Amino acid sequence: MKWKAMTFNLRYNEPRDGENAWPYRIGRAAQMIRAHAPDLFGTQEGLYSMLNDLKGELEEYGWIGTGRNGGQEGEHCAIFYRKDRFEVTRQGQFWLSETPDVPASKSWDSSLPRICTWGEFRERESGKSFLFYNTHLDHRGSEARLNGIKLVYESMEANRRERGLPAVLTGDMNCTPDSEPIRFLRGELEAEHRRSDLKDAFAKAAQPVGRTYNGFKGLEDGQPIDYIFVSPDVEVISTVVDRSQYGGGYPSDHYPVAADLRI
Repeated sequence: MKWKAMTFNLRYNEPRDGENAWPYRIGRAAQMIRAHAPDLFGTQEGLYSMLNDLKGELEEYGWIGTGRNGGQEGEHCAIFYRKDRFEVTRQGQFWLSETPDVPASKSWDSSLPRICTWGEFRERESGKSFLFYNTHLDHRGSEARLNGIKLVYESMEANRRERGLPAVLTGDMNCTPDSEPIRFLRGELEAEHRRSDLKDAFAKAAQPVGRTYNGFKGLEDGQPIDYIFVSPDVEVISTVVDRSQYGGGYPSDHYPVAADLRI
């Protein structure tokens, strides 16, 4: 089964962004997504109204996830999927804290509540299933980022072991490739006697990866903070960071990362 995954930080609706505020970018964001036509994609920073705006532009997609403050409140880590190709068979969400089942909870040095949304998806034609996780690590707390990503991996590992399914993780990790969270995900660091077996999709990037946060300024030099990771039973065919503009502007202050995958 071949399909395409993408991760895309949408930038929350901030009126102070002026001409880059969300109402002026909805069409650009939708164009960017249509250009890649991902089968599933994870978004970060999307507020409930923003996600419904996107759904209005992209009617072929459904989405799952709730806000980090509970219900529809606060930023979501939504997962969009093609309704004609996939169906959701299970789904869940947890908070990156010492009380992961408590809405709006935070721990360690986290500046804000952080979440991870996941779903089990079944391809309608083949009946094949897989797991898809999407998260957004804290932008300030280094302890929160490391402990948060360990929680994400623990959930993925348990779900994979129980269901015997391949898995994909997308997210804005708010840290560069040499950081502890990314090194942990790559299996370069052990944490609490646990070592990740995930693969970094950037290993299949044809060009130097460069920066994925652009600040609406078109920046390229630097390092990524947005990633796609896959379990060993998922083949990464190719990965790209898309720095396109639409209508003279950028769809977000992050560039999306897209990967062609095969299970």
